Order: sequence, then C-alpha cells, then structure tokens
Amino acid sequence: MRKLLAFSIIFCVLAFFGATEVLAQDAAAEASSSGFQILKEKFIEGDWRFMSLVLVCLILGLAFCIERIITLNIATTNTDKLLARIDSSLASGDLDGAMEVAKSTPGPTASILYEGLRNAKSGPEAVEKAIVSYGSVQMGLLEKGLVWISLFIAIAPMLGFMGTVIGMIQAFDRIEAVGDLSPSVVAGGIKVALLTTVFGLIVAIILQIFYNYIISKIDGIVNKMEDASIGLVDVMARNGVFK
Repeated sequence: MRKLLAFSIIFCVLAFFGATEVLAQDAAAEASSSGFQILKEKFIEGDWRFMSLVLVCLILGLAFCIERIITLNIATTNTDKLLARIDSSLASGDLDGAMEVAKSTPGPTASILYEGLRNAKSGPEAVEKAIVSYGSVQMGLLEKGLVWISLFIAIAPMLGFMGTVIGMIQAFDRIEAVGDLSPSVVAGGIKVALLTTVFGLIVAIILQIFYNYIISKIDGIVNKMEDASIGLVDVMARNGVFK
C-alpha cells in the first residue's frame, strides 16, 4: 500500500509539472483560447504562500485517490463465478479445493469466503461468526486512507479562506497607510485574496468528486461481500458440508 501511495504521489507531481511545462511552451500560441492557461495565470497571481499549500493539498489528495481507486479495482471480484467454482468443489466433496479456490482469488470477498470455509467443520454458526468478524477487518482495509482525503477536502477551502482574510487585512492596512479609499489602492490586494478562496474551493470540489466515487466503489464491494457471504452458507448447506 505504501509503495502504491508513493507511486501515486510521484505520478501526480510529475503529471502536474509535465502539464505546466507543456503549457508554458504553448502559451504564446494558445494564451487567448486556453481555459487552463487562464487558470494557471490566475494561480500565479494569487499569494504563493497559500497557493502552494492548496497545491500540496491537491497533489496529496489526488495521490490518495489514485491509490484507493487502483486498490479497489484490484479488489473487485466476480462473486458469481467465484461461488460457482466453490460450489463445484463442494459438490464433489473437496472442501480443501474450495478453500484453495477462495485463497487463490484476490480481493476481500474471496478472503471472507476463505475464512468461512476454514471454519466449516465447526458448524454454520462458526462460519457466520467468522464471516462477520473478518468482514469488519476487510471493511477497515477498504476504507484505509479515506480519512486523509477528507482532511484535504476540508483543509483546501480553509486555507483559501485564510488567504482571503489575510489579504483583506493587508488591503485595509494599505488603506490606513495611504489614507485614501480609492479602488486602485485595494483592488489588487482584494483580487489576490479572493483568488486563494477560488482555488481552495476548486481543489475541494475535485477531491470531493473522487471521494464520492471511491465511496460508491466501496459500497458496491461491500454489497457483493454480503451477498457472497449469504450465498456461501447456502452453498455449504446444500452440499452437506454441515453435519
């Protein structure tokens, strides 16, 4: 998991700087038509202290999102085919073969079914208890890293708001120093202050979309786990595993 997360962080950093370099090379030709170029210009115009922190939140948040998406895609199992293979092994009286099928299949669903099969000789109650207990463990593994994504979703706009508040304070300090309330005195400071909020909200929106997608993936895997667990008990009872 740590290697995958490190790879995701490196990928996000390289992708960002690679895209920035490409856009810098093409800026002269596409500055008037590229929306991303305008976005980059506004990013540069903002306060670098808070913009850098917001950018760090985006890179780290995307790294955790990519790691979770890759992990969840790997964890997705065709439960119908898996149960059919287990059913075939149990029908021939090969409990060890059924356990081997579950053990050799990647994903949390197969791991839960393996724990259920491993406790088959202790009766249906032991099987259900093992499935519930190990299901909680697998649920925790599926949700690993989500707390960090939530943290970056919360921090990004807060950093933006902080930049805005500090920018407004600086604008009022400029008014006090000059003694004039003309728009030219404060317009630049207020513009920079508001840009930090805009980019903080953009980062939070991007990460929130990925977060909701990840939650939906986890919900789908959990539903398959529950269906497969119920199906396993039925398969074991039908093939006379419980005696």
